[in-house]
Amino acid sequence: MAGTLVHLPEVERLSARVIRILGGNPGKHYQNESTNTYLVGQGPKRLLIDTGEGKPAWLQSLKQVLAEEQASIEQTILTHWHHDHVSGIKDVLSISPKTTFFKNQPDEGQLDIKDGQVFKTGGATLRAFHCPGHTVDHMALILEEEDAMFTGDNVLGQGTAVFEDLAAYMDSLERMQHQFAGRAYPGHGPVIADGKSKIQEYIKHRQQREEQILDVLAREHPEGGYRWRSMEMVKVIYSDIPENLHAPAEGGVKQVLGKLEKDGRVVCHPEQGVWSLSSKAAL
Repeated sequence: MAGTLVHLPEVERLSARVIRILGGNPGKHYQNESTNTYLVGQGPKRLLIDTGEGKPAWLQSLKQVLAEEQASIEQTILTHWHHDHVSGIKDVLSISPKTTFFKNQPDEGQLDIKDGQVFKTGGATLRAFHCPGHTVDHMALILEEEDAMFTGDNVLGQGTAVFEDLAAYMDSLERMQHQFAGRAYPGHGPVIADGKSKIQEYIKHRQQREEQILDVLAREHPEGGYRWRSMEMVKVIYSDIPENLHAPAEGGVKQVLGKLEKDGRVVCHPEQGVWSLSSKAAL
């Protein structure tokens, strides 16, 4: 699903009510250029989504945009706790000390975000949507006026997302696709014109990975029996990638195996460090 890296301008107006400001931290995500932050609204008081990594270039861009728009930041919403999305809080406070910060599972000085909570600013209405998986506190935001979604890091403009909990992540993707029909504004990478289709692509990709693992476990092991170690599965599924990438690939395989175990489709045999199909999956 990865493609050629798309270069994005430091500041770009994406719609009548959305301006993207890059975080000035290129290289943070190998599939994308930088962390996206968004200034939302049309009036003198705006809402900011995420604060980048605290890089001087981001603060300079933010100041320039606010001056050009003759606007200030009234509210800031943090999609999740990762440092490349929250480390610019101090920069926001340096230019807008009265800004109110919102975050699911808030830190000191922040207000909580509840699922379904509505945020209003001039010309824009945002509805919060709790969608854990990438992180447990992850929130997306539906921009009602555009039928669009700020997807945070659950869905990226390029490549695939990483996640802490695959089962929670898949459940979130299933629910996210029914919340909007327009574009997606991701936490990294370019705007996605058809957000719903991109989420469906993500779901299909993850389902295909599950089927690949189940297919390997259904095969007889070269040494006999039907039990496989995770790295052995990697060498079959990822036979076309360099061996030095097998270790990180194994982490992803283990995540999928954990979900399949919860689903009752595979069984772990920890004393031998191997996995097998469950009787349920074998039917």
